[in-house]
Amino acid sequence: MTSATTAPEASVWTAEHVRAIALPSPAALIPAVDKADRSGVDPARLYWDMWPVQDASGARAVIAGRQLWMALTAPDRGDPGLRHFEAKIHWLERLGGQWIDRGPVLPDMPVSYEREWAGSALYDAGVVTLFFTAAGTSMRAGGYQQELWAAHASVGDDGWPQGWSAPAPLVTGYGPHYMPADAHEGEPGMIKAFRDPAYFRDPADGSEYIAFTASLAGSDSAFNGAFGLARKTATGWALTPPCLHAEGVNNELERAHLVFHGKHYYAFWSTQTATFADGLRHAPGGLYGMVADSMAGPWRPLNGTGQVLANPADRPLQTYSWYVDADLTVCSFIDVLPDGSFGGVPAPLLKLELDGDRTALRAPAVQSAA
Repeated sequence: MTSATTAPEASVWTAEHVRAIALPSPAALIPAVDKADRSGVDPARLYWDMWPVQDASGARAVIAGRQLWMALTAPDRGDPGLRHFEAKIHWLERLGGQWIDRGPVLPDMPVSYEREWAGSALYDAGVVTLFFTAAGTSMRAGGYQQELWAAHASVGDDGWPQGWSAPAPLVTGYGPHYMPADAHEGEPGMIKAFRDPAYFRDPADGSEYIAFTASLAGSDSAFNGAFGLARKTATGWALTPPCLHAEGVNNELERAHLVFHGKHYYAFWSTQTATFADGLRHAPGGLYGMVADSMAGPWRPLNGTGQVLANPADRPLQTYSWYVDADLTVCSFIDVLPDGSFGGVPAPLLKLELDGDRTALRAPAVQSAA
């Protein structure tokens, strides 16, 4: 590695960790998914990356008796790859075990980006703040430019935000620790990252952070995924060094987010087999993570390898984009079904068990978590 700004060596997800991954144990294996349930959602739309509205502790918020989530969605054009270029964040309400599409989160406003990619949502003191990825540029369609943005709105008596602020960037530029994600051309899985902002408040001292998917600056490797951080200061959000990275191991640590549980700090991310470096592509697509005793680290790979959850070997792409809340409920979306079709709907909810450096999937899966 060539950069003096990288995270400490103890906070690296290494090739040795990944080489130790064997076939997933039953405790880590995601149950098989056979069909996409479109009841409640718009059958003419595709749905993917999703997250709950959370309070400052990371627990799912209940607002005026309603449990609200958000998801990326786009019209179904017959080619699921096109969805990334029309992505818009919609409300999803969890009601009676079903997902109900409640329409766009943000109203149409003049903005400099083209579309909305994944993020997180905070409900605090009567205000909902949406942290999201501003993708592309309004000046030219189809680019892979990425920035971290936010907007906020007060919540009315009916539980719905109203009077959204104009979306605005959280930070300026990419700082010395992160590669710019400003290319117009590219392809999924190979582009560099500066996306997926996820809010976290440290219970130890109240410090506020944004975790995000990043790429390590100063790297000689094409596989330089990083778990980025920004910290809130008196004047705004300031980029800090990543808490961990995967230089030489993996290109994308997607949907990076933090969870505090049982006196430990957990850094979770999603990745796919195709984004591992050569020689490491035995590792399954799944949820991965590391654990620390404080935000300062060092971060240790969960279960000794980093692997937390994995798709079955005969369904390696069945679900993706896992997100864990403080209640240890895990959401994701159905990606490729056994018949090869794209699912494009929320996947069944799962429930994790965390015990220090060890994890397990609680059985049975949580189908109707409230």
